[in-house]
Amino acid sequence: MTAVESRPAGALSRVPGSPDGPGDRPFGARVKAFVALTKPRVIELLLMTTVPVMFLAAGGVPDLWLVLATCVGGYLSAGGAAAFNMYIDRDIDALMDRTSQRPVVTGMVSPRECLVFASVLAVGSTAWFWFLVNPLSAMLSLGALLFYVVVYTMILKRRTTQNIVWGGIAGCLPVFIGWSAVTNSLSWAAVILFLVIFFWTPPHYWPLSMKVKDDYERVGVPMLPAVAGNKVVARQIVAYSYAMVAVSLLLQPLGYTGWFYTVVAVLCGAFWLKEAHGLQSRAKSGITGAKLKEMRLFHWSITYVSLLFVAVAVDPFLR
Repeated sequence: MTAVESRPAGALSRVPGSPDGPGDRPFGARVKAFVALTKPRVIELLLMTTVPVMFLAAGGVPDLWLVLATCVGGYLSAGGAAAFNMYIDRDIDALMDRTSQRPVVTGMVSPRECLVFASVLAVGSTAWFWFLVNPLSAMLSLGALLFYVVVYTMILKRRTTQNIVWGGIAGCLPVFIGWSAVTNSLSWAAVILFLVIFFWTPPHYWPLSMKVKDDYERVGVPMLPAVAGNKVVARQIVAYSYAMVAVSLLLQPLGYTGWFYTVVAVLCGAFWLKEAHGLQSRAKSGITGAKLKEMRLFHWSITYVSLLFVAVAVDPFLR
């Protein structure tokens, strides 16, 4: 494990302006802190890849109660994984500017409270899926949680530059969960969309890592941009981008989607490749700082996956 500053767990919660004790932790702020433990903005993106797949699996509008049950279960499961992540990474979170205001670091939530909260969400989400959706979805949900916590957070993150590549598999599994919730099975369509997210994750996250690489360098986490030059990272981004766009175009020839999805995939993919090559060109020219404009691709990546999966949901109605 990479060595970071050694301090007692309680000391991690003391930052300027942080609460000293229970009396300094108002109820409303505590509620917001527990919600923040679940990383709601990340979960929004996960649900964006879950619900459209349910429409594709159903060939139209799925049972809306099932959609609601799947979304609630998905939120609880992903929220539990995020809380475990904040518990495990509280040492390095305290030293990184980007994460220094997380609830465990500021002391709004104690490490023990975070661990109990995460455990309750993990058990509750598995039971929720098992009884209200189906056992297959429950096992996939639990598998995603364990993969993110154990494989990514505990094993890969502090050891290898490939951390986000293989750790990103946890973020791909909501595609399987959405499909299995409707059909109680899996299919090649779900595998293709799984691979789209798999190849999307590195070029989505590496531009952000380029922006905050000083944070990763400070704590010794070998995120690729922290240990490799911008040219290397940009080249990797382009390679994964081509793989992602190519895989995204497989649904139509295999008969799972029609013209609408294909048009959206081609247009969005073309714009993505333009942005990826633009970043690579700037990196090759030795441009650094704000002029590198790495966050353009990061922000577009969120728009891309949103548009692509909306097309997945709409396409069955236009065939």
